[in-house]
Amino acid sequence: MKLRALIVDDEKPARDELAYLLGAHADIELSEADSARTALAAIEADRPDLVLLDIRMPGQDGFDVLRSAMELPHVPLFIFVTAFDQYAVAAFEQNAVDYLLKPVAPERLAMSLERARRRLAAGRAREAEAMAALLSGLGRGGQPCCRVAVERHGRIALVPAKDIRCIEADDKGLRALTDQGKLACHGLATLARAEERLAGMAFFRANRAVLVNLERVAELSPWIGGKYLLVLDDPDRTEVTVSRNRVREFKERLGLL
Repeated sequence: MKLRALIVDDEKPARDELAYLLGAHADIELSEADSARTALAAIEADRPDLVLLDIRMPGQDGFDVLRSAMELPHVPLFIFVTAFDQYAVAAFEQNAVDYLLKPVAPERLAMSLERARRRLAAGRAREAEAMAALLSGLGRGGQPCCRVAVERHGRIALVPAKDIRCIEADDKGLRALTDQGKLACHGLATLARAEERLAGMAFFRANRAVLVNLERVAELSPWIGGKYLLVLDDPDRTEVTVSRNRVREFKERLGLL
């Protein structure tokens, strides 16, 4: 059985070295990507079995690739490759199959590949389901999601949805406003995806950049331009604007119409 592997590293010498080592394994079909963007395109188009992923890359890093890959129909296995020991523990927290420290030793690579082969033999569908449950906190049996995965103190924490006041989108991704402050969401690439996951709960898309928990709204009032201004129940009294074209749906959700 062939093992389709994708090397992801922004440095060509590093890709060449790893490709050379992988050449000793006859069952490997190899392809390469030099950035997070090209890696995600290759994962989606080529559906590799295994991704050997550099963690530290300019722009989006290896962890960003994993988060985004979790949104794709096909989720490969991941082996993180790093020159920095501190990323090793983080690799396992991200549910990687294994990690390799640069320079990669042939014997250590062989062990990682064998571990990946065993995981694939156990069933890719079951593997993808387990990873998705860890990274995104999905509900079971089609029920609404009750927890959201966030990053806190270098670890992944699952926060009850009721404890999230709102989820905001910015150029770095999604951030959830919780009792512990604003925390980066884990496993959710877009606000639309977050809205889908939280469907059936008290969350409302107030505007293009904010999904708000209506149960955590303390005050509301009409605002300029036909909009509404919401004040949340956090100590900072965070304000959220409801776009004019969403006001009617907002009022309906609150029973004001």
